[in-house]
Amino acid sequence: MHFVKNFILTFLILFFAGCASANKQDPSAITIWHWMSDRDEVFQELAKKYEDQTGAKVKFDLFAPSEAYAQRVKASAQTATLPDIYGVLGEKRDFASFIRSGYIANLSQALGETKDGVAWKDDFFKKAVSVNEFLPGNEFGVEPGIYGVPLDVTTIQMVYNKKLYEKAGLDPEAPPRTWEEFMGHASILREAGIPRLVSGFGEIWMLDALASNLAMNLMGEEKVFDTYRGKVSYADPDWVRVLSFFKQMTDEKVFVEGAVTMVNKTAEQTFANERAAYAFNGSWCVNVYKGMNPDLQYAAMLPPSVSNLHPARIWGGAGGSFVVNAGSTRRDGAVKFLKWLTDEKQQAFLAEKTENLPSNKASLGKISPVLASFADDMDNTTHPNIYPVHEFPSVVEAFDKGIQSILIGEKKPEEVAQDTQKIKEKESAKARAN
Repeated sequence: MHFVKNFILTFLILFFAGCASANKQDPSAITIWHWMSDRDEVFQELAKKYEDQTGAKVKFDLFAPSEAYAQRVKASAQTATLPDIYGVLGEKRDFASFIRSGYIANLSQALGETKDGVAWKDDFFKKAVSVNEFLPGNEFGVEPGIYGVPLDVTTIQMVYNKKLYEKAGLDPEAPPRTWEEFMGHASILREAGIPRLVSGFGEIWMLDALASNLAMNLMGEEKVFDTYRGKVSYADPDWVRVLSFFKQMTDEKVFVEGAVTMVNKTAEQTFANERAAYAFNGSWCVNVYKGMNPDLQYAAMLPPSVSNLHPARIWGGAGGSFVVNAGSTRRDGAVKFLKWLTDEKQQAFLAEKTENLPSNKASLGKISPVLASFADDMDNTTHPNIYPVHEFPSVVEAFDKGIQSILIGEKKPEEVAQDTQKIKEKESAKARAN
């Protein structure tokens, strides 16, 4: 039944993609596909501005939700009906596959072109550019270069409610910096009858993000990467300690009830309605919370430090990125539009209208204070898409689901560490055999 559903979905996507390509209203317009429903109205406004300024027509087409969008792009690649500009959702290996298949143009030369002595790529946060970059000798066999343009950036960290902090007698301008302070503040909040931490941990990638933050801070990036390389065991005391942080939060009832199975949208509603003092979330939440509770008083903070031996690392970098279809007959026009779209003025306009962090560094002075509290930690960001080595997906899943089992009291940290290592050894043996 699952196969039949997927077959029907793919057939319909292919059919409508073919119909769309056969019924283009204006073949001279630069066509852009995207999945960002919260930004579609602003995109349409920018397209009109661009046409008024240059005479060139741009057409934004929204396909939501993101799962449907991703399916459409994959199907359209198979039928050579991709638009001039689009985005690739998924892991870096998916991105690489599109490049190797000739669906994405190498933009290195264009990004290196200067304006007033500054290269286009230098307008952006370096960490945002690196998400779309493939370095020499990369594991995917992609020709070195930059293949995408970051539209916005994001950081995933923690937010805290200033009003609830004040209610508990805590300083609303002094969030916890260390793990000990965090647990101490959580205890004070509990005594005041205030729920503490909420997040969409039903979506295990969020657990993965928090766990990797703690791991890199505790043992350093290289030891984490050496674990992925198979040089360090998940049964190592440092990995057990990472898992123990989740056990400690569970034992001391830090999590809001139901957080283990909660999707992030529900978690966002919980925090916005002031039913939790903390949330682990990304910078996109500024726009979400604004719609849910415009009077919410909160700020971003780094996850509490568990060690002073290694720097804090949080997930972040490019939020959404656009690529240019290598086979487009309007390729030069597409690049010209992306330069305009990511210029300081348009970036500031997007940030103001959508409350997303601009990828153009020069636009930061025009964003809201709460959004700025996310931006000032951009130097601390990392992301699996820019790691020099990657873990087996089945190992990541075992580790993250193991954390869930700790949160519901089914397993101890040591058990999860050993179970994860067994999966790692099994996958490593299979890789060697191939």
